[in-house]
Amino acid sequence: MKAALVGVDGDLLHQARRPTGRERGPDAVVEGILDFAAELRAYGAGRFGEPASAAGVAVPGIVDEGRGIAAYSANLGWHDVPLRDLLAERLGSPVALGHDVRTGGLAEGRIGAGKGADRFFFVPLGTGIAGAIGIDGRVEAGAHGFAGEIGHIVVRPGGTPCPCGQRGCLERFASASAVSQAWARACGDPDADAADCAKAVRSGDTRAQAVWQEAVDALADGLVTAVTLLDPRTLIIGGGLAEAGETLFAPLREAVRRRITFQKLPSIVPAALGDTAGCLGAGLLAWDLLNASTTSRR
Repeated sequence: MKAALVGVDGDLLHQARRPTGRERGPDAVVEGILDFAAELRAYGAGRFGEPASAAGVAVPGIVDEGRGIAAYSANLGWHDVPLRDLLAERLGSPVALGHDVRTGGLAEGRIGAGKGADRFFFVPLGTGIAGAIGIDGRVEAGAHGFAGEIGHIVVRPGGTPCPCGQRGCLERFASASAVSQAWARACGDPDADAADCAKAVRSGDTRAQAVWQEAVDALADGLVTAVTLLDPRTLIIGGGLAEAGETLFAPLREAVRRRITFQKLPSIVPAALGDTAGCLGAGLLAWDLLNASTTSRR
């Protein structure tokens, strides 16, 4: 878990981390979140002379933002947790709940790599792949909270099975974990990962280049589908795989460019906020909540 106190302009005033404790079960995870938030609020009161005015929390999985419910997370093992209400009761302040990728996208769009872009699409390449659709300073959740799930666009029909039930999903080929697995098989080292693959690409290893190009081609296919549907001005690529820098971005830009026909080619840029995006985005959710409350009272 990562937490922060965030100022009105998105300034990080204080940061802290601790394990989720998921090995002790979902109830322990929820209690850990509540305790962590309460400690952060107390720290803010002592350090800055007043507690935080509101809280924002971003969680993985399926999130019902309107009702404030963490509906499902395979990694954390919870179902239908009324997290917003639980936090509001513990803190005694307003709470906003968001999806982790959409919340990170909100921060990248407002104060990060997408600042100034009226339409952007944020895609972090990590254990899996998700996306956040940015429109005029907000992030679109969709009718059921599933908007932006680019990782489950089928790019290789009949390909590798995905836990979602489909075959050939983008995240089975272009996520950091997929590249790690492919490179481990190719080089014979079970401990090799995507960073090792990128390093081997730069050294001219043809096996690594083949693995890398397969991932780049799959990613380009998925991104062009997103460009066709969304017409973003900027594609922001983040997550662990983006840490390869131009080893990823140079071939990716070229692969997308080759696939574009009638569509307008967006700029393709690395994310700017790294692993602070989620905390900053949660802070922005809290500030949005306060601003909306102030506006409604006028």
